[in-house]
Amino acid sequence: MNTATEQLLPPANRPHKKTNGGYLFLPKSLSRGAFLKWLRRTHAWFGLWGAALGLLFGFTGILMNHRDVLKIPIGRMEQKEIQLALPEPRPADPKAMAAWLSQTLGVDTSNAKIRKEPGKTVTWNNQAVQQPASWQINVRNPQKMLSADYWEGNAFVTVKQGEANLLNTLNNLHKGTGMGVGWILLVDTLAGGLLLLSLTGTLLWTRLHGNRIAAAGLGLGSMSLAVFFAMQAIAG
Repeated sequence: MNTATEQLLPPANRPHKKTNGGYLFLPKSLSRGAFLKWLRRTHAWFGLWGAALGLLFGFTGILMNHRDVLKIPIGRMEQKEIQLALPEPRPADPKAMAAWLSQTLGVDTSNAKIRKEPGKTVTWNNQAVQQPASWQINVRNPQKMLSADYWEGNAFVTVKQGEANLLNTLNNLHKGTGMGVGWILLVDTLAGGLLLLSLTGTLLWTRLHGNRIAAAGLGLGSMSLAVFFAMQAIAG
């Protein structure tokens, strides 16, 4: 309540009363815009990091998004198939086969995906035939691929090799094909950066004023419900 003295003073000479500037949920130490200043800086730094990886993922994302309808070429992988005669004695197991392929073809198979299917009985021309066990060895990185198939008892192994061009290599990087944990975590930082950019951008737009916070909450809530109901409808 104004005192009688303050009422007699002209407006220019009345003492200024500090307010919180309209900001909600903030202590007085942050009520003068310090928090908004920190938000702007955080938003800018995350935006710079997102822009670096966003160039790669944005470009390849456009190509992949239109590969079926607009038939934009997304790169090719030239493949060739060869049959390699096995040495004597033959590799005793899939791991020994992978080590032999590494020495013979000069390909790193230390991270190869190996699968062994046991032999089984199949029907061929209405007759039961015993199918031998098979080994599959697959090596993949963004630029090259190798796939080896071997049926136990054969004297050879069938090997398919492929080498991607530049566009296909970039697309494989986008999908994380053949990449390790380090690359996956690096891409996760981009995803996390986009989430933080969305949150900080929304807070900067609201300027922490009640009406704008309510509007942002209403908009995000409505969008979330729309996505939820759309997913429910698609799932049937």
